[in-house]
Amino acid sequence: MTDSQSAPAVAPAVASAVAPTIDLNADLGEGFGRWRLTDDEALLSSVTSANVACGFHAGDPATMRRVCELAAERGVRIGAQVSYRDLAGFGRRAMDVPADELAAEVAYQIGALEIFARAAGTGVTYVKPHGALYNRTVRDAGQAAAVAEGVRLARAATGRALPVLGLPGSELHAAAAEAGLPCVAEAFADRGYQPDGTLVPRSEPGAVLTEPDQVVKRSVRLARDGEVTAADGRTVTVRARSLCVHGDTPDAARLARRVREELAAAGVGVQAFA
Repeated sequence: MTDSQSAPAVAPAVASAVAPTIDLNADLGEGFGRWRLTDDEALLSSVTSANVACGFHAGDPATMRRVCELAAERGVRIGAQVSYRDLAGFGRRAMDVPADELAAEVAYQIGALEIFARAAGTGVTYVKPHGALYNRTVRDAGQAAAVAEGVRLARAATGRALPVLGLPGSELHAAAAEAGLPCVAEAFADRGYQPDGTLVPRSEPGAVLTEPDQVVKRSVRLARDGEVTAADGRTVTVRARSLCVHGDTPDAARLARRVREELAAAGVGVQAFA
């Protein structure tokens, strides 16, 4: 090319759309002794994050160890699913626990799981409250702060500030942020939503969705569009990085596999957040 020739025009770069990415989590290790509720091995073939029961609502040391080993083998992230001390009620009964006691119990549960995660060659990578504690910390600032304090205390065992998985806009996320903890927003594939973005209480009709096609369709919509239809028919915006499929719903393992397959078919990447 001579100096008098002009260089060919360069076409402006076209920005490509970034495919959405979602984490798929499920509650695992929800058994006790010889009794097992969740199909842990099958679920671990589909999920990217495992919320492992830490012994307060379900789980025991042998179960925790087994699930951690299985998760580590499959490259699935391990999360501590902390709860009120309520084995008889599966952690779904409302309880009033003093803040200092709750913080200590949360730290205790995380530390217990960390032992088995480390023995399996990995570690606890996040924390998610279970059941009544999860729902309580959506609106109760005091209990939310106690959970966040428990996660902060557990840093001595884990060596890091663990992300807190919870409902977007919750008091739990506010408390976690105040404590310097990362927050990860979660949505639910198989739970009913209220117009304000909270979950329909399990005591009310429509709280749990069990029809597979409905759950799969909702999962894709949440991951791709960030929205869900509430119980009253209104559209609710739910921007989440992680999607939960409950491990104790009927045929949960098959449902989780279908959800993952349909997410991939819709162009949604499935990848752990931690």
